[in-house]
Amino acid sequence: MTKDYRNPDYFTNRELSWLDFNARVLDEARDRANPLLERVRFLGITQSNVDEFFMVRVASLAKLAAVNYPKPDASGMTAEAQLLAVNAKAHDQVIKQYSTLSRMLLPLLANWDVHLKTLADLTDKQHAFIERYFNNEISPTITPMAVDSLRPFPFIGNNTLNIALRLHKDGDKHDKRFATVQVPEIFPRTVRLPDAPNDFIMLEDIIKAFVGNLFIGYKVQEAANYRVIRDMDLDVAEEDTSDLLKEVEHQLKKREHGGAVRLEVESGISSALLKRLTTSIKVPAYAVYNIVGPIDLTFLSKWTKQISDHDDGRYPKFTAARVPGMGPDDDVFATIRDHDIIMQHPYDSFDAVTELIRQASLDDEVLAIKMTLYRVSANSPIIKSLGQAAQNGKQVTVLVEVKARFDEENNVHWAQQLEKMGCHVIYGLIGLKTHCKLTLIVRREPDGIRRYMHMGTGNYNDVTAHFYTDMGLLTTNTDMGIDASNIFNMLSGYSDPPYFHQLHMSPDGIREFISAKLDQEIANAKLGKTAWAEMKMNSLSDSDMIAKLYEASHAGVKIRLIVRGICCLNVGIPGISDNIEVHSIVGRFLEHSRIYAFANDGDEQLYLSSADLMTRNLNRRVELLFPILNEALRQHAFDIFSTLWHDNVKTRVLQADRTFTRVDRRGLDPLDAQETFMRQAERKAHAQSAPAAHLAGNAHQFHPMLSPKNQPKSTND
Repeated sequence: MTKDYRNPDYFTNRELSWLDFNARVLDEARDRANPLLERVRFLGITQSNVDEFFMVRVASLAKLAAVNYPKPDASGMTAEAQLLAVNAKAHDQVIKQYSTLSRMLLPLLANWDVHLKTLADLTDKQHAFIERYFNNEISPTITPMAVDSLRPFPFIGNNTLNIALRLHKDGDKHDKRFATVQVPEIFPRTVRLPDAPNDFIMLEDIIKAFVGNLFIGYKVQEAANYRVIRDMDLDVAEEDTSDLLKEVEHQLKKREHGGAVRLEVESGISSALLKRLTTSIKVPAYAVYNIVGPIDLTFLSKWTKQISDHDDGRYPKFTAARVPGMGPDDDVFATIRDHDIIMQHPYDSFDAVTELIRQASLDDEVLAIKMTLYRVSANSPIIKSLGQAAQNGKQVTVLVEVKARFDEENNVHWAQQLEKMGCHVIYGLIGLKTHCKLTLIVRREPDGIRRYMHMGTGNYNDVTAHFYTDMGLLTTNTDMGIDASNIFNMLSGYSDPPYFHQLHMSPDGIREFISAKLDQEIANAKLGKTAWAEMKMNSLSDSDMIAKLYEASHAGVKIRLIVRGICCLNVGIPGISDNIEVHSIVGRFLEHSRIYAFANDGDEQLYLSSADLMTRNLNRRVELLFPILNEALRQHAFDIFSTLWHDNVKTRVLQADRTFTRVDRRGLDPLDAQETFMRQAERKAHAQSAPAAHLAGNAHQFHPMLSPKNQPKSTND
């Protein structure tokens, strides 16, 4: 009897799964094992996460529901059903967020004499200070917006904090007026008070205390904070535009006026004031959130930086190990020519990548540099090196993905700067986002032209490389070099190579390749051979790939998955997913690397990729999957996966009831994978700082991992 691997009961809704992921981040804010200020920061991250989620995913659901889109998702839910379920779950999460703040974190901070004060808590000196601060600093920047028959309700910008006001003329309580004031973003959200080093007050509380000064002759009856989250998805009709850059710039301005998908209001707001807001902003009742505390918790991350004299509340500083042979005083080309290098960031310094580009920009023998850029930092050293290379007469071709979500403005800016510096700039492909991470350097050498490559799982962003875990490969492999040249010819011109030697690309190619590898594992399992697959990714939501994993599990293939975020696959389904285990790691660093490995009848194979198993990555993005061919480096990558898999401190395990639970550590030595990697990197960095460490370090370009049973104890226990 043929199994139905697409039964909606076998799938978890993508959006609800994402909220489950954010709940795991929230758990880090509640985890007493984490330093206190880091817990506060995690709570702020849950807010920025959910804001982006509503701006994009919930906004898309709202548009589908508005036109009664009938097609259900893989789990059988219509857009309208998803919209209601997501908001219901998000309401519950808001309650937990604010109880975490008020009942756990603020009392613990108070024990450290760190206070977020209300007006009633202020000393006379502090009250006089905020009055002067309002009159001298804040008041000149505020524009009160009255609403009446001649002045319509103003447009409230996305993600801005505002104060709604009910007023009446002095002496006439029957006179009803409405106004709104935007809290200016140029001031710190938490204002440091005098008398104590760590006493603070919210900016909006200062404004509300003296806002009546802006309405002379009127009395403020009520003042309530509110915030609107809008549809911020970029809708670029690429087929209809001849200038993608201008179209993106146009859409960036246009999207600021997207429809409202969420309204947060201060708890205790009157029904009259709430009705005025919901009617004017046009938001349904299910999307209105009553907030018991400061609206928009993203301020917490900045607040932790203001708090002084409590470094014990932060993670200990971590120093990455440098990659031997890839420093400013090394010949990086000689190093890569001698042997392939695998890197695991942030434990291996990202400086190796920036140094490669820097030396390539200055090397007289380098003829061309070709590179894809998806997200870069605001002050990117890579951009500077690429510009320097062009000015030095090298052929520099850069694909800048100007449609990278929420980095569009930054990428448009850098694309324009690169063109001014003489680089050839490509703005992505019609209908596709270019998400692959690939650098190709063409160099003239005594024995002919040689191609140097960097391929990675993460962005060429020197800032996020400090807290995103990613992996990368440096190589001069001939077949990969030919493939890389063909890829750039595809991206910049009209070229459709008949096949690739070693690399695999999406759209389509990565899906087909992984499906074929799973088919081979299925065939081996049916023959009684060893059959397994190990995969690590950010998200797993593509229904076809999930169905293929179910098919493999049903055939007896043992499958281990490490999925940080969305996971629409369910475990423990009899006869369907009995052989699948799913772990999720949420910790100090954001797990971002993608690994795909297969038993291959004893000839184990491992691939790294920029792609998650999501429909957008496999169908609508240019992605790259590449093999680790060197046996020692491949074993190193397997050891990395093994260490992550045996983590029992930061891992949550997916259960048959679709919940994630922490590992039962009874009888187990604690193993925090990220902590383990940090300690290994620090030992290597210490050895490198010793005399002659440079010469000794060149013998090995990878970190030999200990087997899980021999891993050092975690210091986070």
